[in-house]
Amino acid sequence: MPVVDVSPEVSIAYESFGDPEDPAVLLVMGFGAQLLAWHEDFCRALADRGRYVIRYDNRDCGLSTKFDDHPVDMGKFIAAVTSGDLPTALSMVPYRLLDMARDGLGLLTALGIEQAHVVGASMGGMIAQTMALSSPERVLTLTSMMSSTGESEYGRPAPEAQAVLFAPRPADREGYVAAAEKELVWASKRYGDAVALRELAAAGYDRSYCPAGIGRQLGAMILSGSRADALRGLRVPTLVIHGLDDTLIDPSGGRRTADLIPGAELLLVPDMGHDRPRALWPRLIDALAAHTGRPPAAVSSGRRP
Repeated sequence: MPVVDVSPEVSIAYESFGDPEDPAVLLVMGFGAQLLAWHEDFCRALADRGRYVIRYDNRDCGLSTKFDDHPVDMGKFIAAVTSGDLPTALSMVPYRLLDMARDGLGLLTALGIEQAHVVGASMGGMIAQTMALSSPERVLTLTSMMSSTGESEYGRPAPEAQAVLFAPRPADREGYVAAAEKELVWASKRYGDAVALRELAAAGYDRSYCPAGIGRQLGAMILSGSRADALRGLRVPTLVIHGLDDTLIDPSGGRRTADLIPGAELLLVPDMGHDRPRALWPRLIDALAAHTGRPPAAVSSGRRP
């Protein structure tokens, strides 16, 4: 798998699908998840719609650069955040979402791509929003999927989903794979697939097991704060997708994102949780193909056709 340097400190692993002459679509994955979570078949189906699809590992995940020289004691970090000791919390985490956004933009630069359609899921949606805010001239369209704005009052997880998210997984392969089934708590109620969750966990464990990176990514999310004020001024054509079954990031996160971004389109998907069930791929791919197929004039002006 190709790995490219995107800065003096960070190398990013990626994989591409389709014709490089087609419009580029950069897929940004979420918290603790490797590029494998953008299923290969999903990527190929989108590429078949005339898109050059790129999926990649965020820093501290998969085959990209790990920041193991910055261990984060999650107990102490959460204690600092909850007590309001922001200086201590800030000192514990080596990067923010803006740094992760720069990784994605740096990957595009390394691939010789000046502009791309950016699609982010969950934490990846937060990173994608940050890309559009920091470098709008490079983001043709933004799709924020199952994500939120960084405001604590929107997109709150259900208690049972939060408990699973923060519970440490067993370190042995068998236990790690079995524990993946607990993620059904935030999956589609109709299409939740324990077998698929175990298969993804097994593939990820074998490819790169890096539990320490999760704490640093979590810290980056928490410490990056709200994007609400900035999103009000965003002029990048935006599609917001959120599943109505999502219990990890409540649909209020998607609604709030769409409310803040001028002209944003909101697609609320029944029978979709904090996942992308194969049965819903046709609807999601149709939406992405339509959104990323805007006439260039409409994209460059920021106006909807």
